[in-house]
Amino acid sequence: MSDVILSVRNLTANVDGNPILKGVNLEIKAGEVHAIMGRNGSGKSTFSKVISGHPDYEVTGGEIIYQGENLLEKEPDERAKKGIFLAFQYPLEIPGVSNLDFLRVAYNARRKYLGLEELDTFDFEEIVEEKLDIVQMNPSFLGRSLNEGFSGGEKKRNEILQMALLEPTLGILDEIDSGLDIDALKIVANGVNQLATPDNAFLVITHYQRLLNYITPDFVHVMYDGRIVISGGKELAHELENKGYDFLDEQALAEV
Repeated sequence: MSDVILSVRNLTANVDGNPILKGVNLEIKAGEVHAIMGRNGSGKSTFSKVISGHPDYEVTGGEIIYQGENLLEKEPDERAKKGIFLAFQYPLEIPGVSNLDFLRVAYNARRKYLGLEELDTFDFEEIVEEKLDIVQMNPSFLGRSLNEGFSGGEKKRNEILQMALLEPTLGILDEIDSGLDIDALKIVANGVNQLATPDNAFLVITHYQRLLNYITPDFVHVMYDGRIVISGGKELAHELENKGYDFLDEQALAEV
């Protein structure tokens, strides 16, 4: 079996009729951590949502192959059950739905898809309490409504808790560092590092190099105007921190 988890070829996509992705190419193998950096509006978050199947994003060309299958033929829920997880930049608050119930339903949906027996509330509570240590979360958060009244850091920790329970093959972190202080950032990054295995992969989307001080990428890609224009190792993130993104404008002008 191929160790390629995700293969994206010449992907183009529109939002409200406007072209945002203009030919993205990317390959991610098992055991790898890839980071995508770039300015606001460069297409980073659009790319993450297209992979997860968000209905507001229209794919107009290219392909996404996930573990040998055409992902574009799959509905969002099927993509999730197959092991794709998207940690949101702004997790939704859902009043009236307890965090514990939400986590249990998601966990059991994945188990059912994999042909495993669903767990009752008591058995599930034992599992989720073991995972709480990964993100240093107080058990009291399980009884609260999903993300309601959570701080930014608590919401992001809750996203990593979901990922720890679902054990995805491909974890996509869309600006998970947004709005985090340094302590929360370390906790979230440490959670991701604990979940990385030789059999899964992560795609980390961020503006800033600081997240990559704690989650070390194997590859860094720079997105500009809907395309990945530069790829390199982790040192590329430090270069971007020093130079900023203005040099990309100069490079684009030189190519015209």
